[in-house]
Amino acid sequence: MTNRLANSSSPYLLQHQDNPVDWFEWGDEAFAEARARDVPILLSVGYAACHWCHVMAHESFEDPDTAEIMNERFVNIKVDREERPDVDSIYMEAVQAMTGHGGWPMTVWIDHEGRPFFAGTYFPSQPRHGMPSFPQVMDAVAAAWRDRREDVAGQAQQLTDAISREIPGGDLPGDEAMEAAYERLEQTFDADHGGFGGSPKFPQQPVLEYMLRIHGEDWAPLALEMVVKTLDEMAAGGIHDQLGGGFARYSVDAQWLVPHFEKMLYDNAQLARLYLWTGIEAKRPDFVEVARRTLDYMIRDLRHPDGGFYSSEDADSEGVEGKFYVWTPQEIRSVLGPSAEEIIEYYGLTESGNFEGANILQVVREQPPPELEEARDRLLDRRSERVRPGLDDKVISAWNGLAIRALSEAGAALGDQRYLRLAAEAAEFVLDHLAINGGLARSWREGRRSVPGFLDDHASMAVGLFRLYAATGTERWYDEALGLVAELERFARPDRGYYSTSESGDNLVKRPVDLTDNPSPSGNALAAEALLMAGSYTGVTEYFERMSSALESAALLMDRYPSMVARHLAVLHSSKDSRELAILGPEWPTLADVYWERFRPGVAVAVSASDASSVPLLEGRYQPGRTVAYVCRHFSCDLPTSERALLAQQLG
Repeated sequence: MTNRLANSSSPYLLQHQDNPVDWFEWGDEAFAEARARDVPILLSVGYAACHWCHVMAHESFEDPDTAEIMNERFVNIKVDREERPDVDSIYMEAVQAMTGHGGWPMTVWIDHEGRPFFAGTYFPSQPRHGMPSFPQVMDAVAAAWRDRREDVAGQAQQLTDAISREIPGGDLPGDEAMEAAYERLEQTFDADHGGFGGSPKFPQQPVLEYMLRIHGEDWAPLALEMVVKTLDEMAAGGIHDQLGGGFARYSVDAQWLVPHFEKMLYDNAQLARLYLWTGIEAKRPDFVEVARRTLDYMIRDLRHPDGGFYSSEDADSEGVEGKFYVWTPQEIRSVLGPSAEEIIEYYGLTESGNFEGANILQVVREQPPPELEEARDRLLDRRSERVRPGLDDKVISAWNGLAIRALSEAGAALGDQRYLRLAAEAAEFVLDHLAINGGLARSWREGRRSVPGFLDDHASMAVGLFRLYAATGTERWYDEALGLVAELERFARPDRGYYSTSESGDNLVKRPVDLTDNPSPSGNALAAEALLMAGSYTGVTEYFERMSSALESAALLMDRYPSMVARHLAVLHSSKDSRELAILGPEWPTLADVYWERFRPGVAVAVSASDASSVPLLEGRYQPGRTVAYVCRHFSCDLPTSERALLAQQLG
């Protein structure tokens, strides 16, 4: 038995390096071995922070008897879904086609051409709740491969045909499509607890961003109200880490109480922005404080010492889900002494608990006690003495783009130079450590890059760098962003939009297309946003045409399933009324502050202290000795102004 995972760049794969399973990484070697032995491939996909992935690992992959069956009958491939989203997305479609649902761990049997023929998610080690055991499933798959090969081939082709059907695009949607999407989303809104749909409940950040962008439209009267209600309920719930800041991935209930405890960079970067801008738009300083605490969590617990941001923290510690986060009243009293009772009441602790005999902290009292901040710090100090959840310390380009954007916008909107400095350090880190072949690698860990980056890696970093430029005026970030936008052409589809991969990929049965938010924005939506920004800064028509192409690729989904493509809808809305703001002169930050006082996602801002800028939007507009601002639409500008009040009026 040879386990080949010890040299992996993925912390998830390294978790399995000591399994008695003869694991391969995804690649030609595994497929050649399967052909040589004439056995099918067992593909297991998960990620480091996944609780049920750990359960299946402990029950099955660490069990010598189960591993013996796996090694004898299959070639076994282990994949980190975060490092290989292309592999994950293809076979998740197969799981959903076969079972009607998806999730991780994902378990798929594929033939020598990579075609799936049987698929599922978690399989228990023993039969229970009507589910067959993992050994039983393996017996059945191996027998089918041995005795009914033609049936297997037919099933493989049928599944491959099903997942290879591409969603047709359509004409660029108009205002009526956005209005219809709003109405559909409003119908699924949970008026009691916020959010959309029932349990399990995800924040659905792209949907919330769409609602925030369209608020103020006559046809979206409740958009801001829905965002505020959702963020209110989430901030008070157990999904929010009441002590350390940040949010878990989702809630298993509809009330945001019991989280699935893993904390992901992509969730927290998006939620920090949502709380920041909703707080500003709705005049809710408490939301802005949640944004700060979320960013501070990312900086404290997810930041590489040299600047990049790690991927996630696990749900488990000491093998128990949520153990790091829960409390008993006695523990609170041991830390806080006489002042404990008010805190116990504020966070709703009981002797019986609300989670397996302990308490997930939630806010149940509207008025915070005066000593809350001090108590929170003391409890956080005590919690830091516990065994921490596992850390997935790989740095992913796409997710760092989201973090850079959040820090840049918070730094500019709040006048916080620390956030701007950390955003710049994260950008330096990604550009220094993940640069590869003119573009970016997907991820980096301990000096090693993984595979070439995907569409979302290049598009997300481009958007993040454009926003870092807008916040700081440092033109290097603009230049780097424009370079990444040029890289998007390697992903272009012949008709509309973009593929996820820059080429067909190794052993992939199809070239995947990333259209749906899940829950980070899809690669096509991020590409559309990057292209909108590039067009707004340069005036180059081709950027706008390519943006429209990316939006058109999701036209059918916008019409039928708006919650799946809400970021496309958000970019579509911004594109309908896109404008530019050029500010030049030594006092440019004073006028730029007017821009950052409101949420203006449809306005691209370019700034410079001098006439030395290479940004086309700024060319020919410098006035020596003055600081002036121009509000423009497709490079046709209003009269310049140096007055803050007039600039605010022009921006609307």
